[in-house]
Order: sequence, then structure tokens, then C-alpha cells
Amino acid sequence: MGNYLLGLDAGNTVIKAVIFDRTGREVAYAGEEGHSRMPCPGHVERDLGELWANAKRVIRACLEKAGIAATDIAAIGCAGHGNGLYALDRDGEPLIGIQSLDTRATGLVEEWAVEGVGDRTAPIARQRPWPSQTPTLLAWLKRHRPELFQRIGTVFFSKDFVVNRLTGQRVSEVSDMSGAGLLDLAARRYDETLMAAYGLSDCMDLLPRLLESADIAGRVTEEVAAETGLASGTPVVGGLFDVVASALGSGVSCTGSASIIAGTWSINQVIMDGPVLDGPVFMSSTFDRSRYMAMENSATSAANLEWLVRELFADGHTDGTSPFDDCCALAAAIAPAPDDPLYHPYLYGAQQDGHARAGFYGIAGWHAKGHLIRAVLEGVAFGHRQHIETIRKAGATFDSAVLSGGGSRSSLWPQIFADVLGMPVSVAVSRETGALGAAIAAGTGVGLFADFTEGASAMVRIDRHYQPNRALAAHYNRRYALYREIAEVMAPLWQRLSAIGQLATGVAA
Repeated sequence: MGNYLLGLDAGNTVIKAVIFDRTGREVAYAGEEGHSRMPCPGHVERDLGELWANAKRVIRACLEKAGIAATDIAAIGCAGHGNGLYALDRDGEPLIGIQSLDTRATGLVEEWAVEGVGDRTAPIARQRPWPSQTPTLLAWLKRHRPELFQRIGTVFFSKDFVVNRLTGQRVSEVSDMSGAGLLDLAARRYDETLMAAYGLSDCMDLLPRLLESADIAGRVTEEVAAETGLASGTPVVGGLFDVVASALGSGVSCTGSASIIAGTWSINQVIMDGPVLDGPVFMSSTFDRSRYMAMENSATSAANLEWLVRELFADGHTDGTSPFDDCCALAAAIAPAPDDPLYHPYLYGAQQDGHARAGFYGIAGWHAKGHLIRAVLEGVAFGHRQHIETIRKAGATFDSAVLSGGGSRSSLWPQIFADVLGMPVSVAVSRETGALGAAIAAGTGVGLFADFTEGASAMVRIDRHYQPNRALAAHYNRRYALYREIAEVMAPLWQRLSAIGQLATGVAA
């Protein structure tokens, strides 16, 4: 058996290929950014042909950088962003890719809330409908795009599309399907009653063959081997919902361990022995064959800093310096003050309010760029804090967390997380925790590891630890209270703004 594992990570923005050895050492990396299309307000889609073309390029580039024989790859695992909707047509050809930043179905979610649809889905799937959720989007297409809906042959997720192209198999696995509210969580299977609650009784045949995450999905085809440099016949496992992969790849593998991911989405999750909590959480997913993840998530995290840098700070960086590093340096130079501006990280809506918008509050003439950047960093951390409070109210207990995602790469942002959350935060050595988690799943699937915990113990190392600054506790408590209060005041205004935009464009909500 080969000595290396290939992890792929198909996120909302970038697809990455990373080769690891059996100790978790990163041997080679390649990544390529894709392009999102926004044909209407609230609609966020991607071209599936581009996604697969990018995947082939990064796989070949990674293999070339590693300088190893393709036959040295023991197995391949793929992680990818959850929810959204990736569909093949009835001939198995790419049809549509809707990303998990999409909010087109906000109106449908509001309608379902009145009708009590969530009361029927929550006991089975352990979550209620929300705008970017896969069954919600499928129901929206059924109502508003019937001609496209009739062409759908398979519904699955971003990483499943990549697995399909690698192997020719139409499959998905339990972590993504449960995270999308498409499984009876306790029974770990598709459920006709659940699908009926979404109004999708006629869609059972659109759901692909269901695997466990470490099950072998198929093997690299000869055609793909010729296009990528991989060895034909290399086993490919079912893979993982990327948030579960990132938790695993950052060393979170034991019951009660907590993972925070500051990526495109704000992910806050805890491993549980059972699927039932004392109160509701946004999402529940499987972790391995017997345990579960309780999650509080929203599209409110590091995408906000990416937007700020891209739109306001990227120009002029032709000397090879990172605009992200420069922005964090400006923020680090600002001493926290009571009248610092506040920021809501709602570029793509809030968790249960697709109408919510981002905004700065309290800017004064003496504030500079550094204040605005720090406001964004703090606002994202406040969003994570709000989710963590919900998880704790539901009965989960934890007093530290491992931070991963783009936000963990800064030396400043993890400290802000520790200060805002009031608990120690650690960061793993590997920056590519999603790909590493996928590689651990691949290694487990071919017998290199007995289970995920053994794989994480072999392949993950912790790099840095951050302790909360207790002197800032009262400061951040006051600012967090203002953050929440302003959001409550703004909610009806956001709804009016959204209605005006829909009226002007004629977009169905």
C-alpha cells in the first residue's frame, strides 16, 4: 500500500489538493480559485465544468510538486462545503451548482415557518429549514424553475460531484446528507416522511446511494487517470462534509471536543455521543459510524474579511506582500476602546434571517482604516459567540476549542476569538485541515487507521495556544450586548430593504 494520502477540499471559493504522508506532514499543495455567478440578488451559483477543470489541474499540479509516483497514493478523500445544491441531469451530466451562500429561498422558509414545516422536520432530521439548505433549494426549484427541476437526475454536494467525476459513481455519504437535513439522523438513512414534509415525496429517486464517510465510493477511472496523473484504480472514499473534515483535521476527534472554523461560514461544533440535545441547534451531522456533531453555523465568518480586502485593500499590492497580513497589522495597531465601531457580518444574510445585511455602526471622524478592520474581526467573533451560546443552552459543555479555517492563520484573530469567547483557543499545525480530515477518512477507509480518532492522533499536531485576556472581558461583554441590540433594531429595516430589492428586480423570493 502507498505511503501517501491525497486530500481534496472543494470549498465555496477554492478547490485544493494536498498530499500528506502517514504522519500528517504536508508533502505538496495546489489550489485554484473558482468563480461564483450571481445572476440575481440572493442567487449564488458556480459552473460545474469549471469546478471539475480546476480539480483536475490542482490534482496534477500537486502530484508534480510532490515528485512521487501516482501509485504511492494509497487512497483519496474529498471534503466539500455542505448544503447548497449540486445536481446532475438524468444522463449524469452536470446541470446546476448552487452554493451555500445562496439566499433565494428566504421567502419559502418564511412561508414554511408559518405552515409549521420545521415542526415536522426537526424531530427526524434535528434541524429546521433554512434558505441555503439542500431540500429547501430543491423545493424552490420545483416551484420556480420547473423546467430545470424536471431534468434533475441526482442531487448531492460539491465533494460528491468531484467524487463522481473521479469514479463515475453517483454516491453521497452520511455527514453531508445529515448536515443538509436529508436523513433520519438517529437511523442514519433517507426517510420518506421527512421528504414529504419538504414537499419532495417525488424526489426520493434523486437521492444517490448512501455511504459511510470512510466507505470506498469507487476507484479512479482510466480516463481520469490520463487527465490528472493519478493511477487508475486508486480507491476514493465517500468523504466528509467539510466542517466535519476540518474538525477532524484540526485534532477534534473525542466526544466533548469543540471545533470553531472561521472560513466562508462561521462553524461552531461539538462532538456528541447521541443525536438528542436538551434544546435546538441549527444543524446536526454524523461524525463517524456512531457519534454526532451538534452545530451552530451561518455564512458570517471570514468571507467578510475577504470581501473587505478584495474591495477596499487589494489594490497596490504588487510587491508580493499579503493584503490580509497588512490589514491585520493595521487592526493590531488599534488599542481597543469603548467607542470603537461595530460591524455585523451579514454579507450573505444571517442564520435564520436571509434579509439581514452587513453594516458598520458608530463610525466617527477620528476612526481610521485599522478601526474598520478590527470591527470586522470582532464582528465575526461576536457571530461565533452567539452560536456558541446556543450550543451551550442546548446542553453541550466545553471550555476550550480548536480554531481552524482562514481566520486561524492570523496571529491577531485567534487572540480576538479567545478574548471575545472568554476561553482558550488552539490552532493546529496544518493550515489545510479540511484536506487533512479528508485524508484521514481515506486512510481509515483503506485500513491504515482503525478509526478517525487513531487517524487524528497519527496525523494532527497542535501549533499555538491563546489564552483570553481577562482584562478585556467586560469590554467585550458590553460590545457584544450592543452588537445583539443593534441587530434586533435593524431586523425590520433589513426586511424592508430586501423587499424593495425584490420588487425592483422582479426576483421570486
